[in-house]
Amino acid sequence: MEMIELVERLRARIGAWRAAGARVAFVPTMGNLHDGHLALVEAARAQAERVVVSVFVNPLQFGPKEDLAAYPRTLERDCERLAEGGCDLVFVPAVASVYPRGSAAQTIVEVPGLSDVLCGASRPGHFRGVATVVCKLFNMVQPDLACFGEKDFQQLLVIRRMVEDLAMPVQILAVPTVREADGLAMSSRNGYLTASERALAPTLYRVLCAARDALQTGLPVARVEQQACADLRAAGLLPDYVAVRAAADLRTVTATDAELVILAAARLGHARLIDNLRLRRDPPGGAA
Repeated sequence: MEMIELVERLRARIGAWRAAGARVAFVPTMGNLHDGHLALVEAARAQAERVVVSVFVNPLQFGPKEDLAAYPRTLERDCERLAEGGCDLVFVPAVASVYPRGSAAQTIVEVPGLSDVLCGASRPGHFRGVATVVCKLFNMVQPDLACFGEKDFQQLLVIRRMVEDLAMPVQILAVPTVREADGLAMSSRNGYLTASERALAPTLYRVLCAARDALQTGLPVARVEQQACADLRAAGLLPDYVAVRAAADLRTVTATDAELVILAAARLGHARLIDNLRLRRDPPGGAA
């Protein structure tokens, strides 16, 4: 496995692969890797002859009160895991290479409609930062396909819309959420949890499962959302939101929507946990 810091060297290496007829898959990360990230690498390897993983802690997607400085940076261990997982190249650009004029002067990519709801409402500018850096990384790597986890469902939709709207020749592959044995979705920020908080954290997944079951019995969406928030508070989590939306575009659910997603975010100690579950109402209907 090779590590590259400069865009010029990255493009030269990928150009050589393409000249040899290889497809290139890309997995963008901020490092501090866990088994969920390695599942993305595995999915990428199944689809392409060459796999590139970026490790870049993107300052543009952190708010002024968020954990940019404290975000764990574990590059040596990350590289060991990536080499074992079949990655061919790790791209580790410096902030100055990605934002040579500084973040304030950076051209911005924004996906309207999908970026300012749910997590976007709680974290203003977050998805603008995500879309901008992923757009730049796609232009640097120029992959045939890129893998994103379904745990960050809103992010997945933002990236898909950006690729469609900007006519980028990149296939976006969604990879199912990887969970711990007790149901907690794997996340780099789970490391912020204390032992007692870690024991409580799977409550988020259990509440989502209960909400899914309630929806499938025909309970109204608003009632399900309210009950889920109450259940989280009763367990000791501070809900940011629990929302049932149309899975295709996060619209407010109507009686005719069949493909739904339940999304939730909640605070637990210093960690902000997010998760989601997909479901199908068949036949469509029920009160929204």
